[in-house]
Amino acid sequence: MKFLDLAKVHIRSGGGGAGCVSFRREKFIEFGGPDGGDGGNGGSVWAEAVEGLNTLIDYRYQQHFFARNGQPGMGAQRTGKSGEDIVLRVPAGTEILEEDGETLIADLVEPGQRVLLAQGGNGGWGNLRFKTSTNRAPASANPGQPGVERTIVLRLKLIADAGLVGLPNAGKSTFLAATTNARPRIADYPFTTLVPGLGVVAVDGREFVLADIPGLIEGASEGRGLGDQFLGHVERCAVLIHLIDGTSSSIVKDYRTIVGELAAYGGGLADKPRLTVLNKADAVDRPTLSRRRRALERASGGPVAVISAATGQGIAPVLRAALAAIDAARAAPVAEGAWRP
Repeated sequence: MKFLDLAKVHIRSGGGGAGCVSFRREKFIEFGGPDGGDGGNGGSVWAEAVEGLNTLIDYRYQQHFFARNGQPGMGAQRTGKSGEDIVLRVPAGTEILEEDGETLIADLVEPGQRVLLAQGGNGGWGNLRFKTSTNRAPASANPGQPGVERTIVLRLKLIADAGLVGLPNAGKSTFLAATTNARPRIADYPFTTLVPGLGVVAVDGREFVLADIPGLIEGASEGRGLGDQFLGHVERCAVLIHLIDGTSSSIVKDYRTIVGELAAYGGGLADKPRLTVLNKADAVDRPTLSRRRRALERASGGPVAVISAATGQGIAPVLRAALAAIDAARAAPVAEGAWRP
């Protein structure tokens, strides 16, 4: 299945059916009277988060969703049939925005959450509704209310507990494959990961969801490389695992490049708890590895874990540290309406 995390959709709710002007005409009934029924209500447009989806690819091939109009009322006090609602099924973690792409309408983070996007129009009243003691034979009825038409933007942000960030070829996909059952594409050239991937990590009898996004390069916030278009998928993460290629001769520069791009993106990514991890320990001699680790600790101002995602060396402590950070984030008070991982 192809991955798509942004889609523009045009929706329109159904208009209400018109009320009916009708009078009784029955044999042996001396006095007739109005008996026009009301029009049916128009169908509404809803969005609902569902399980089992992790892409918006369905909305690449269909962008227009129009609910049916309500049927007009009929004689003999018969109400018109209401139009059926339309439900847009989206993955959990989907933000629904106005056409400007900035104004948030709703954030559906849990399966089963629903939001009304366009209310169907009410059906018009038939002439029976207008009968009074002084107006025994009203000859007027209401038209139905029109539907609502609008354009919305769907933006998917994958829901994960921890996220992998780093330069291309830092070993993120290898780390994901080593710690989960995910099978991302792995090769010895940059940008083998073109779309985000998810995997479930099991550690000490517990589980958490790990997200891998395409690698960042210097200037990603300005559109270089694949840009920062996928950073939104780690906005909901409780902790970031920053992988750095231990074979690189510019360890500190590599570290600062990613930190700078996180800060330039915004969204609170630069303030999230971050585990700094020096990868590919199996490909570097011990003295060089120690020297690069010390340089990275001075630059980051904190501890640096040394691992080899290819051999599994040192991975378990990193996963335990990530789980501890996730637990701390879940225990912390969260502002009303904010996402809790």
